[in-house]
Amino acid sequence: MDFRWLGTIAYPDGLALQNDLVEQRRAGLIGDTVLLLEHEPVYTIGRTRDRSSLRDPENLPYPVFETNRGGQATFHGPGQLVGYFIVDLNEYGRDLHVYLRQIESLLIDFASGLGIDAGRREGLTGVWVGSRKLASIGVGVRKWVSMHGFGLNISSDLSGYEAITPCGISDVTMTSLSTESRREITVAEAARAIEPVIRSVFAAARKAHATNRELTGELEA
Repeated sequence: MDFRWLGTIAYPDGLALQNDLVEQRRAGLIGDTVLLLEHEPVYTIGRTRDRSSLRDPENLPYPVFETNRGGQATFHGPGQLVGYFIVDLNEYGRDLHVYLRQIESLLIDFASGLGIDAGRREGLTGVWVGSRKLASIGVGVRKWVSMHGFGLNISSDLSGYEAITPCGISDVTMTSLSTESRREITVAEAARAIEPVIRSVFAAARKAHATNRELTGELEA
């Protein structure tokens, strides 16, 4: 698994790079790749007719981009670690539900390493600390090669969310690693620390799928 730290980039540039890497992964020109970065301030929303989570689209402080991930509006900007996974899901079981839970698991494990008791909420995608949302997750898939991934709040400055209804969830309170750990953590610091966690979770998932495939083959034989 190849990791690339991109620093701060504009959302359209990140999307164009993902699209290019997805085609390379489909063609077998590269292996599974993880992009870690910050975005310039932007709101994104999935392909949906319901855009109420943007509240007042004409008066938002930052631009809006419609994208091919699932879900309602979210914010990306400085102080948030974004992780994009260009991964061939044929190697992990081709199950989007399991894949989403896998991304949640690695974020929960990462937060736990910082002493933060994060977890899931029934019926909601993402990672939470109690009723406070720490990370948003949205994925897209093209012929079983994934793109997009997670937005993990690092900085205690969460003002970018104030103009929207994050993920379309009314009265949600957003939180961050810095807020929960009571110390300021930089995005670059978080990017370095999360890499081994991602490697571990994906390696375990790949191994589990390979073992399943072997067992299934033995039963069919």
